[in-house]
Amino acid sequence: MVTLFEPLNVGDLCIENRIIMAPMTRTRATQGRVPSDLMRNYYCQRASAGLIIAEATAISPQAVGYLNSPGIWCSAQVEGWKNITQAVHNKHGRIFLQLWHVGRVSDPELLSGQIPVAPSAIACEGQVSLLQPPRDYVVPRALSQASITDIIKDYKHAAQNAMAAGFDGVEIHAANGYLVDQFLNDSSNQRQDDYGGSIPNRARFLFEVVDACAEVWGHGRVGVHLSPRGTYHSMQDSAPASLFTHIANELEQRQVAFVFCRENDHSHDITRIIRQAYTGTLIVNEQYNFERATQTIQSGRADAVAFGRPFIANPDLVERFRNRLALNRTDPDTYYADGPRGYTDYPSIAQS
Repeated sequence: MVTLFEPLNVGDLCIENRIIMAPMTRTRATQGRVPSDLMRNYYCQRASAGLIIAEATAISPQAVGYLNSPGIWCSAQVEGWKNITQAVHNKHGRIFLQLWHVGRVSDPELLSGQIPVAPSAIACEGQVSLLQPPRDYVVPRALSQASITDIIKDYKHAAQNAMAAGFDGVEIHAANGYLVDQFLNDSSNQRQDDYGGSIPNRARFLFEVVDACAEVWGHGRVGVHLSPRGTYHSMQDSAPASLFTHIANELEQRQVAFVFCRENDHSHDITRIIRQAYTGTLIVNEQYNFERATQTIQSGRADAVAFGRPFIANPDLVERFRNRLALNRTDPDTYYADGPRGYTDYPSIAQS
């Protein structure tokens, strides 16, 4: 019977267990969005995960949407990440970088006065995260086809930089209402060209990004992060089952390293549809505990389970699961902060 603690082939990579550290924005980068020594300590503490998917990382200055999140477009950022990947590898860990463009989920204050970009000039509902004073999201600038081509080049450049920084692969962030997801959903994409309208057209941008990154890494080192039926940042699609069936079929043909689905497990979830169309490694995430994760692996509904908040508070989560030990509780006030409190100061079992 398969357990969470057995090895797993993830594309071209073999990982030691099926407990994945989910990518989580923690806002601890230094000036210039350079990964910090504090971040190195944070990831190094969690190197026992079968695979770490490092936090969402902006591919260009235009891609940012949060204060103090890291980037991967310049040499200083590459060097900062290199310190982290070397530390994780020294502890026999594996780590992918999540490549990120937030699209319309940003603000001119974060973009040197520039207007955020999106598939269509439709504003995200709500207010910009973490900025003061509070303000609504602005109406974004609709991308031209030439600008779309430039962004795909930015993804490829970021993938090259991730390789130079020593990562084991990259994950495309195509979820949670950010730029790729904005192209996928017909509520945010009302284009009338090759990137809008039909499902294949709306998914075109995702596959061009995947293929551009695969030119650097090969498809076996490129994962894709999805949120089927997700409503994050005003996302909504009129036919999500058809949309994600098409996506799964295309990713199956490309034999990507993995598909990561963030969707709460229930009887009608779209992840089950994806599982039928995609035979590669499937990672699931959202509100899993040890028991639900074990049942999911044993039933074959997924190959691995990613944990977010449990990894925040438990750097030794794998050991705690293996020995069925109690978990530390997270401090939500420190999720998006600075300094070590609520970041690198959670005790391991050896320190308790």
